Amino acid sequence: LWLQSMTPASIREAFEQLRSDDEMMPLADAARSRSEADWLVGINGTRAMTAFNSKEGGFYLTTVGRVQTPTLAIVVEREDKIRKFVARDYWEVRASFDAKAGAYEGRWFDPAFKKADDVDARAERLWDGQAAAAIADACRGQTGTATEEAKPSTQLAPLLFDLTSLQREANSKFGFSAKTTLSIAQALYERHKALTYPRTDSRALPEDYVATVRQTMDALSSGTPYREFAKKIVKQGWVKPNKRVFDNAKVSDHFAIIPTLQTPKQLSEVEAKLYDLVVKRFLSIFYPAAEYLVTTRITEVQSHSFKTEGKVLVEPGWLAIYGREAMQEQGSLPKIDHGERVPTTDVQSIALATRPPARLTEATLLSAMEGAGKLIEDDELRAAMVGKGLGTPATRSTIIEGLIAQRYMVRDGKDLRPTRKAFDLITLLKGLDVPELTAPELTGEWEHKLSLMEHGQLERDRFMKEIAGMTKKVVDRAKSYQSNTVPIDDPATLTTPCPNCGKKIVENYRRYACTKCEFSLPKHPGSRTFEVEEVEQLLRDRTIGPLNGFISKMGRPFAAVLKITPEFKIEFDFGQSNEDGSSEPIDFLNLTPIGPCPKCDGRVFEQPMSYLCENSVGAEKRCDFRSGKVILQQPIEVAQMTKLLNEGRTEILRGFVSNRTRRKFSAFLVKKPDGTTGFEFEPRPAKVGKSTDAAKKARSASNGTEAAPAVTPEVHAPGSKPSKTKTRPAAVVVPAPPTRLKTVKPRRSAAVRKPAVKRPISASAKKPAARG
Repeated sequence: LWLQSMTPASIREAFEQLRSDDEMMPLADAARSRSEADWLVGINGTRAMTAFNSKEGGFYLTTVGRVQTPTLAIVVEREDKIRKFVARDYWEVRASFDAKAGAYEGRWFDPAFKKADDVDARAERLWDGQAAAAIADACRGQTGTATEEAKPSTQLAPLLFDLTSLQREANSKFGFSAKTTLSIAQALYERHKALTYPRTDSRALPEDYVATVRQTMDALSSGTPYREFAKKIVKQGWVKPNKRVFDNAKVSDHFAIIPTLQTPKQLSEVEAKLYDLVVKRFLSIFYPAAEYLVTTRITEVQSHSFKTEGKVLVEPGWLAIYGREAMQEQGSLPKIDHGERVPTTDVQSIALATRPPARLTEATLLSAMEGAGKLIEDDELRAAMVGKGLGTPATRSTIIEGLIAQRYMVRDGKDLRPTRKAFDLITLLKGLDVPELTAPELTGEWEHKLSLMEHGQLERDRFMKEIAGMTKKVVDRAKSYQSNTVPIDDPATLTTPCPNCGKKIVENYRRYACTKCEFSLPKHPGSRTFEVEEVEQLLRDRTIGPLNGFISKMGRPFAAVLKITPEFKIEFDFGQSNEDGSSEPIDFLNLTPIGPCPKCDGRVFEQPMSYLCENSVGAEKRCDFRSGKVILQQPIEVAQMTKLLNEGRTEILRGFVSNRTRRKFSAFLVKKPDGTTGFEFEPRPAKVGKSTDAAKKARSASNGTEAAPAVTPEVHAPGSKPSKTKTRPAAVVVPAPPTRLKTVKPRRSAAVRKPAVKRPISASAKKPAARG
């Protein structure tokens, strides 16, 4: 069964045209090979790089993947160009001219300019300020001769959307992430049945789809915001066979994303935005091309040439769908007679500088993934690269989100910025000479081979042998590398001097080390990679934090303050250094209390890593109240702790992460009668016709009676033992992830047995959930 959309008519049609096993076997082979290749490269490469990075002790998880790592290399390469960029000064000469019909401006250019190896060179740029000033002086107050050439130009509508182009457009226009766009498109396909299958890499329709498109136009002509445009398309007969739209050679497993015959109702705001993008793109491709008149005017002054360009929209064509029906007067130029003499009213030499390349956004990264590392803006060229990009349309958003989740890159507004961890990984792979994981074009070739397999043109065994050989090479390189470190192309030199001897500190692959003495700092304490700015602060202030993102030996995340000891060693501070009274007592005189202690008559104060009672430290401590500033990865701000101590409950906090399930959850922190802190969950809404305990508690709370905590696991003070009595959830239970159970058929000769308990697979044997 092969579905293109979820409408009843499409489902019936799919059942009438069922495909055979033999026909689908190449696609199954490609899917299986892609999954196995991702797993083989991911698990073996990750273990090899993790082992290499953990040689000096500790455990530094270093994940790699067949697709995710080349994708990361694209982002790192762009950031590296930005960091190494050196601005170059240049000058432009601009002049104002006064023609009979009005004034216009021109920019000096070199008519003999030819593009060479200098990527910054342009016909209008001058690298010598004195030369630019001389041109301005020579032309000032002079009269020039103007000639022009006007040519008609057309602009075709862009091709229909595939998933990647839709994700790019939604990111550029609305700021949607690739993951968000995919989920919205999936909802419009499955729930609303308003769009065709979204996970496609095709931007054309089948040649026998002309009649269906006409029916879709008829549907859009009735009672929709697009009816005027759809009616015009139907009336003019613009839906007809056209290789740019209908081409079997450009259709893979699924065709382009277009609206279905079913008009959606009650769409959310984001769903309506995405649906509008698809419908307008669908309508526009059947409209005529937009027509422009492009004018190029050359003004000669004292043997110097100035260029002026104008572009006027003559016939909007498909641009009318986007509201651009009027003439663009801002692009028009005042008319001149051929060879008209025009006085120069003003000439200026303007000093400018070259700019660094822009950081990648999700839109531009998706384009680079589609072009295997090359940013391809032309639709036709991009279509030729189908099958040679990084990943598939359905997996690219997952790859980007995975790199962010693993802290290889972060979102900075719309931009994507690689972290120090990303630079270290790419440095390591280049040092080990493993281009298969850093060269996007090589990974693009792997994707091309999978595409050939889908069409029965490549054997699965041959492909998997190549993948196994590449994986073995990666592991062997990590095992046989002789040095304990790898060279860095551009190591950072810190501005803060060594705290021990005052000399410079320079970065190497594993550490930030002094150039004179033996002082050094690890780059990855607790499996967390230092950014250069954080190292500078630590050296300057001798402390930093609390910082999130550390991983314990048990694999659990934690937060901590980092300190440099008097012996110039780095250590974690969990806010417990004064617990046994052995160190110097804390001076509370200059501190402001944030609330009363829930366990004694003392006051609670804020410390770098915790909130603690004044009676819980020193030699004569008589209280054990101490609460961390980060609980289950949720930062506890001073305002929330103040609210807890004074009112007994915080506001709802939505950033807790379960140590058991690794899932996020929301809860209130509440003060219990014994002074300890627990969780209280929001009651779930009751089902219709059924009264639950949670609903009763909610009604009780609304009537003025405080609801009892739903789940109250204790947050114990350091050193205290947890209660033996387990608190059972009264209303809300955080569900564990569903477990897939196999149906085991009993043997005929044996008695019916009880189903065996399925034991969990060890962490080391689990396959990674995400591709790449």
